Amino acid sequence: MSLEIERKFLVKDTSFKQDSYAHSHIVQGYISSARGRTVRVRIRDNQGYLTIKGPSDSEGTSRYEWEKEIPLEEAEELMRLCEPGIIDKTRWLVKSGKHTFEVDEFFGENEGLLMAEVELTSPNEPYLKPAFIGEEVTGDTRYYNSFLRRTPYKSWKQD
Repeated sequence: MSLEIERKFLVKDTSFKQDSYAHSHIVQGYISSARGRTVRVRIRDNQGYLTIKGPSDSEGTSRYEWEKEIPLEEAEELMRLCEPGIIDKTRWLVKSGKHTFEVDEFFGENEGLLMAEVELTSPNEPYLKPAFIGEEVTGDTRYYNSFLRRTPYKSWKQD
């Protein structure tokens, strides 16, 4: 297992697309979305992944993550076992300094939500924020994909 350390942000506009060096389509579901112990199935373009995540720390910046690449056919089979509510998004990759921001553009019931995350090697590691980055939402469970699958973005209003 490895420790995942990341910060999450809302995205102000779509200017990230012009700076993106790659993007991919992601469909994911949850076999289990119990708080603190999630089992996720993901299909990214034509490749499958199985991911298990542990509970987040008190700030929501780090948690244990185990991920294994699996054949597409197995991922498609496992998707049939998932809880209701599928996450559908395009992930855009944008370099900023020595980091890469992963910007998710959501579709379906979460359409309109643009969110970015940056993975770090320590919780206090400095990083260069691109201009399209807005409010930080690290630790706000409403923005966890496992939450968005149960309570889609379109069903709640932001202040």
